[in-house]
Amino acid sequence: MANTGKKIIWTLLLLLLLGGGGFCYFKFFWVFSDGTKTGELNSLTYTGYIFKTYEGEMILTGYGNKNSSGTVQSKNFKFSVADKEIAEQITQMTGMRITVHYKEYKGTLPWRGYEKSIVDSVTIDDAHPAVSPSQEEPLFL
Repeated sequence: MANTGKKIIWTLLLLLLLGGGGFCYFKFFWVFSDGTKTGELNSLTYTGYIFKTYEGEMILTGYGNKNSSGTVQSKNFKFSVADKEIAEQITQMTGMRITVHYKEYKGTLPWRGYEKSIVDSVTIDDAHPAVSPSQEEPLFL
């Protein structure tokens, strides 16, 4: 009888460990979404108390919405960068219109960054360069 109780306890412990391992895998290591975003790079900082990570922000612009057509809208995209070389590339592109490829996870890990979206590559968007206020055409001639 004591042998059966030990088997039940070990079986429950094994199921609990497998369940916890599966939860951790899907929460922190399974890629939930994978894609690209294009916008103007606003900032990239190197921050953290124990684990120093690169944290960035892009401004994504678009035209129109459901309620009023012809309006300009913007949205901020916050991301982390795990690779130092990619962070250095992004730092040189501050203020430019860029396209980033990212992977989104359901949870964050302290050594990977504060954000769920992790950028793994970056390119300059040559088709639509960012326009600074000094480059805009005058409204009145």
